[in-house]
Amino acid sequence: MKRPRATLAQVGPASIREVLPLYGVVAPNAERVLEVAARFPGLIRGINKKVGDAVRQGETLATVESNESLQSYAVVSPLSGVITARNANPGEQTGDRLLFTVADLSTVWVELSLFPRDVAKVRVDQSVRVKSAEAKQSTDGKIVYVAPFGQSANQTLTARVLLDNAERRWAPGLYVTAEVTLAETQVPLALRNEAVQMLEERSVVFIQGDKGFAPRPVRLGRSDGEISEVLAGAEAGETYAT
Repeated sequence: MKRPRATLAQVGPASIREVLPLYGVVAPNAERVLEVAARFPGLIRGINKKVGDAVRQGETLATVESNESLQSYAVVSPLSGVITARNANPGEQTGDRLLFTVADLSTVWVELSLFPRDVAKVRVDQSVRVKSAEAKQSTDGKIVYVAPFGQSANQTLTARVLLDNAERRWAPGLYVTAEVTLAETQVPLALRNEAVQMLEERSVVFIQGDKGFAPRPVRLGRSDGEISEVLAGAEAGETYAT
C-alpha cells in the first residue's frame, strides 16, 4: 500500500482573513434562465431534446405545425445551456403553455442565509469563499445582492454570491458553507493550518533540513481557519510539509 505523498510549501507572508461563516444553497443564475413557448399555436410534430440535454443557441428543440397556416416551423433555444424542464410531447397541441426551460449554468448563484444581527457586516462586492464538504471543493466569488427584506419563515435575509461555473462543478441544489471576508491583515510569516500537528502537547510543523524533515515547535498567532500567523519557530523561506 502506497503512503500518500506530502505536499510542500514555504513559510512566508500571507493575508489572514476575518470571516463571517454562513450557510447556503447553489441555485441557477435566474438572469440566465429562459422559458420557451411556441410562436404560433399548433400541433407538435417532433421533439428533439429531453431534460438534461445540452443545447446551443438557435438549436431546434421541437417542430410545430401551425394551426393557421399548416406550415411547420422550428422552436429554437434562445441561449446555450441545459434543458431543465420540458412540457411538450409529439401529437399535443401547444396551446399557450411553456414548452421548455433552458438554463445557462456557466454561472450560478449561491443563496446565503443572513441573520439580522449580521446584516450590517455584509455588503455588495465583498469577497466570499464557498465550500462544499460533499464535493470536497471550494472557490471564490463576490456578493452581488443583499435582499432589502427578510423571510418570515426563518427570519433570515438572502445574500447572493455569483460563481463562475464553466466546469460545471457547482450543481444547483448543492448545500454549501461560505466565508464572507470582512477584513484582511497582512502578516510577515504564515503557514497552512493542515501542516500543524500536536506532539507532546505542543504545536509542531515538519520542516525540511539537511537530513530531511523534522518536527519543530512553533508558536502561532492569528488564524482564519486555513492559514495561521507564525510568531516563533520558523523562518521565511523554510520548506514545510503540509
